[in-house]
Amino acid sequence: MAHSHDGIDWDAKIARLREGDELAGPETADLVRDLLRPQDRTVIDVGSGAGGAATAFADAMWDTGGTVILVDSAPELLAEAARNTAATAGPDVRVLSVQADVARGDLSAVGQADLVFASFVVHHLPDQLAGLRRLVKLVRPGGRLALVESGLEPRVLPWDVGVGEPGLESRLAAARADWFREMREQMPGATRLKVGWAQAMADAGLDGVLTWTQLVDRPAPVSGAAMTAVLRRLEWLRRGAEGRVAQADLDAVDALLDPDGPHYAGNRDDVHYLLAQTIHVGTLRP
Repeated sequence: MAHSHDGIDWDAKIARLREGDELAGPETADLVRDLLRPQDRTVIDVGSGAGGAATAFADAMWDTGGTVILVDSAPELLAEAARNTAATAGPDVRVLSVQADVARGDLSAVGQADLVFASFVVHHLPDQLAGLRRLVKLVRPGGRLALVESGLEPRVLPWDVGVGEPGLESRLAAARADWFREMREQMPGATRLKVGWAQAMADAGLDGVLTWTQLVDRPAPVSGAAMTAVLRRLEWLRRGAEGRVAQADLDAVDALLDPDGPHYAGNRDDVHYLLAQTIHVGTLRP
């Protein structure tokens, strides 16, 4: 399968993206209701993933009708999102899909919308400000661009898990951040974004940028989708920590991921899932 500009095979991550949609479904529905204005009839979901947000937009537009346009560079993901969204869309909601890469491609085939939505997409682009400017071109005059970016990364473990030294998750997260920095440095055409997202959106031509933060909070004890998210988070941190933390920390997270061991996170009552995701919304002047 083809890899995107960040070297990630997003098609291979369909199952993980589905799990994320299930976990944050209630918060996504709340966010969509907050974002949609009564006059909005067209939404473009850029980097639509497995379709969680697009499905929420289609559901919120059931009574008013409208069009939801899905945009992604990964063909299998785009097909998955289109199937999921179309399956729940009302009779007056059209669902369209366009394969395009915000990092490289010409987005003219996408058209324009009253609301352009991009969740955890722009930080993957080599030139994030240039990517924002491309997204702004998709916004109709008087319309808005909504980004979900930054916030605080998930936290899933107590400070002391009883194996290894206390503070394990913080050290793993720091190692993953270092991995991300190196990944961006090695990305062809990468350019640093030296300001925050609200300022970057203003620099891209948007007015009146508003910012707020939404929690995805699943307190201990967790089960179902939240427990799956805890285990996926630990696996993800483990991959980024290889060669960046002490062997004792790798051994500790391996113990937490061993379903046959006494410290297996899946059998614990003290793991949780807490994510703070920040939303930035700017308007294109009419």
